[in-house]
Amino acid sequence: MKRLGTGIGWRPEIADAVERMPGIDWVEVVAENTCPGHLPASLRRLRERGVTVVPHGVSLGLGGADRPDESRLTALAERATALGSPLVTEHIAFVRAGGPLTASPRLEAGHLLPVPRTRDALDVLCENVRIAQAALPVPLAVENIAALISWPGEELTEGQFLYELADRTGVRLLIDVANLHTNHVNRGEDPAAALADLPLEAIAYVHVAGGFERDGVWHDSHAHPVPRPVLDILTDLASRVSPPGVLLERDENFPEPAELEGELAAIRGAVEKGREQGPPAAREVRTASADRTPDLPDTTPTRQRLALAQTALLSALVAGTPVPEGFDRVRLGVQARALAGKRADVVAKVAPELPVILGTEYRAAFLGYAHAHPMTGGYRRDALDFAGHLLQAGAGAVRDGRALAEVREWWLERSGSRPRSHRPGVRLARATRRVLLRR
Repeated sequence: MKRLGTGIGWRPEIADAVERMPGIDWVEVVAENTCPGHLPASLRRLRERGVTVVPHGVSLGLGGADRPDESRLTALAERATALGSPLVTEHIAFVRAGGPLTASPRLEAGHLLPVPRTRDALDVLCENVRIAQAALPVPLAVENIAALISWPGEELTEGQFLYELADRTGVRLLIDVANLHTNHVNRGEDPAAALADLPLEAIAYVHVAGGFERDGVWHDSHAHPVPRPVLDILTDLASRVSPPGVLLERDENFPEPAELEGELAAIRGAVEKGREQGPPAAREVRTASADRTPDLPDTTPTRQRLALAQTALLSALVAGTPVPEGFDRVRLGVQARALAGKRADVVAKVAPELPVILGTEYRAAFLGYAHAHPMTGGYRRDALDFAGHLLQAGAGAVRDGRALAEVREWWLERSGSRPRSHRPGVRLARATRRVLLRR
């Protein structure tokens, strides 16, 4: 496995700072936010300097009941090629449910949701990983995720689940130590036990990130400093194996470059401390078998069972249907509110005009819309659907008539096959209006 060194998640907001940071060996980019033919100048300069760039996908849904979408796999492969990446990464999660397997409407979570650690889910995940591996031009690594909720009736621990996945498919593992800490707080899982079960030679690299605790729940925000417990888990991991790469993730609330550099120094220190400690003699180092266990010859019945379970959970989270038996109702409520809040925040980013137009009414209006309208497409589709909902609801959703008129203009501009502003009649009308307004 390629030695990556110390890296940071590249984001447009900190692009200039990342270019100037000393000791950055590699960066990771969100694959879906990267266009192969139009790479940002900052990324091109980093590549020219020999900095490795790894695309990190968030939308494949490898842990979902459906087989991976061919177009999403093609897009991920194109980004790996365009960036000259040594590998690509995704998540062990499901992000959508419903559809043909359940004869129900397709629902989108807009978030990474946990896969049940059952034999059924493992069989489906293994087949999905194999499909992805065959479609990608470079090795694939998959990441353990953070979760607020636990599935009832799980048959494997996180470490056992990841070990069997790597053993059966040969896939690499992206171990997020911040997610291990999240699951320790939220689900009572022991990070050391999870690390002890991992096939250490399968680790491709490690994620480190911050979060915060509220009312006994840890939120993996990627918007706060890395806490000491996360660094301690990193030290534990580094005492067991020398990770090929370690990367700091930060997605929001970006601090000054000096603070980011300080976090990177703390990460390097945690890794070095682990190397100095070394593995205690009592620890057993497990390695994956060279012989792969064959997948089920036909996973269709297994996929249908998993699809029904995932659809019931996602529907409870985003459509207000009854909570499936065995789930913690309070935690599902926390997760449902978190998903709705995330939708509001992301729509505000992809359609920044809407919160400007609606002002203080935006958030309440969007949350009211989200409560009755599950997301069925991406966030850009969600923004259009939200604006359309406001126009249908009229004054019942937005009190300011002038704002409603601006929402209508925004929606008309983006809902057709091409922007209205590109049509000759519209351009002439707008030009005439500007002239009249100057008089």
